Amino acid sequence: MPTSDLTTLQKLLITPQKIIITTHHKPDGDAMGSSLAMYHYLKQKGHQVHLITPTDYPNFLHWMPGNDDVIIYTESISKAHELLDESDLIFCLDFNALSRINDLGHYIKQVTAKKIMIDHHLEPEGFENYRLWDIRACATAELVYQFITEIMDDNRLINEIIATCLYVGIISDSGSFRFPNTRPVVHRIAADLMEKGAKNGEIHQLLFENSTEQRLRFLGFCLHEKLEIKPNLHTALITVSKNEIEAYKITTGDTEGIVNFALSIKDIKMAAFIVERSDMVKLSLRSIGDVPVNEICSKYFNGGGHKNAAGGNSTESLERTIQKFHSILPEFSAYLQ
Repeated sequence: MPTSDLTTLQKLLITPQKIIITTHHKPDGDAMGSSLAMYHYLKQKGHQVHLITPTDYPNFLHWMPGNDDVIIYTESISKAHELLDESDLIFCLDFNALSRINDLGHYIKQVTAKKIMIDHHLEPEGFENYRLWDIRACATAELVYQFITEIMDDNRLINEIIATCLYVGIISDSGSFRFPNTRPVVHRIAADLMEKGAKNGEIHQLLFENSTEQRLRFLGFCLHEKLEIKPNLHTALITVSKNEIEAYKITTGDTEGIVNFALSIKDIKMAAFIVERSDMVKLSLRSIGDVPVNEICSKYFNGGGHKNAAGGNSTESLERTIQKFHSILPEFSAYLQ
């Protein structure tokens, strides 16, 4: 982000603004953590702020402070359009392409409000007027912390509520500090957030130890009945049909993290979770080492992400998508040996 842009943005935020915050489709812990942290921070600064998500998000995030104020675009389209038309600034958090926010992206593209992108994903498309972007960051929440403490020089305004939201974002995208992008600075930020009131044990329990019975039974089904191993290519694959999703009454967020169980198997270097939804087939890929799952998703499945964590989709049938996934594995065999 150029210094001139920093200065301009700082000046804009001196006086009260009408601000919209939004994040990506089916928001995860980092998306909601960073967005709610920014929401509470900007409200403290005296701005008129609204948080609009493109879609609903997992129930295990509904406990977060500010959840009741969130506007879900698909449920309140007219209200969202009215707020966007009146806005001065739009903070776009944890995504770098307007396609990541579905129909909301089409509307945001044509409104006159200035856009601020804060994100850590590869290859931003450049829709923004201002940018805070760093692919080294473990989470967008890390960059929001940087925005508040360094760019705005407002560390004193991080209270228990903001600290809690930022901590959620960081532990969600860092894999509870175990992923390689967890640099020393991330631990220092986490320590500061804990000193400001974030209760690490309580937050971890609410995020990761709060499953429904149905989700646990579904997880058991996936691991016992749907797990496929390709030992020669050190790849594990879990595939789930729409009928199986409906049979277990799976809701938004219930499939999150299942791909990591496949990746945790000894000698597995890449794991895929492929699930049939009502409108398309979704893929979540994870890897270790040099296996570039973002390349697989961007080249073959209309997606992208990080080298070791990426996602995509397919408009073909579940069966044809699975066949396609198998067919491309030899192309990446050098990484999978």
